[in-house]
Amino acid sequence: MARRKEATARQARLGAELRKLREAAGLKGREAAALLGTDSAQVSQIAFGTAGVSEERVRRLAAHYACTGTELIEALAAMATDRTCGWWEEYRGTLPNSFLDLSELEHHASYRWDVDFLHVPGLLQTEEYARALFSYVNPDFPEGELERWVEHRMRRRAILERPDPVPYEAVIHEAALRIRVVDRASTRAQLARVLELSDATHVTVRVVPFELDSFAGAGSAMVYAGGPVPQLDTVVRDGPHGTLFIDAEAQLGRFRTLFRRVEAVSLEPERSRDFIHKLAKEL
Repeated sequence: MARRKEATARQARLGAELRKLREAAGLKGREAAALLGTDSAQVSQIAFGTAGVSEERVRRLAAHYACTGTELIEALAAMATDRTCGWWEEYRGTLPNSFLDLSELEHHASYRWDVDFLHVPGLLQTEEYARALFSYVNPDFPEGELERWVEHRMRRRAILERPDPVPYEAVIHEAALRIRVVDRASTRAQLARVLELSDATHVTVRVVPFELDSFAGAGSAMVYAGGPVPQLDTVVRDGPHGTLFIDAEAQLGRFRTLFRRVEAVSLEPERSRDFIHKLAKEL
């Protein structure tokens, strides 16, 4: 297959998972190349996602690596054959690649968790809220570019609105609901939007109130996207040098535990809805 100029996060993840299987089998890149009848350079390109790999090669490699996880092999084979050209591709070259990678990750997710302490999670934001947030972070945005960022964020809501929506859970701190990114009227509209979406059977919203004792949070906002098998889950966090896509097994386990701890101390969904109603009336 032709070499890519740049791999998407999903393409890089497929290569990384194949590399993990090879290393677990104790094989070098040159030994994997011999099994495929190719050279070490192509095996390296596959590992970094800059070269594609066929379903047949995925299955051959898994067999040689003595991988017995049938569900994982099937999931990797499906990733290798996936040719989805999603709506996010319309923004390639005009938005950061991490935005597109997140959209693709959400599209394929089996479930999605959010934890946020300062802002309403992106999937729950109104257009006005998102525009105010982006323009505050970067006041020098050219008008056209700002609108592309906002439009992209609104289109991401497709995973909650499509016929087969992604099950979604959000844990939001009271601070994020109280901070007025926009004016009072728009803040009320944002809270009403959260309540509207939380009516859906596949959407669960929980609130962490200020009055909670012994709560240290989760460090920062967190996105957790479930894969077809747990090994292919992904955590997304904003770091000082950009967006981080985390897939190390130990880290995934830690973030699963962290989400459940935050969820456990949050208000139940019905009490959370009542809490948000009360906040809206106070505005």
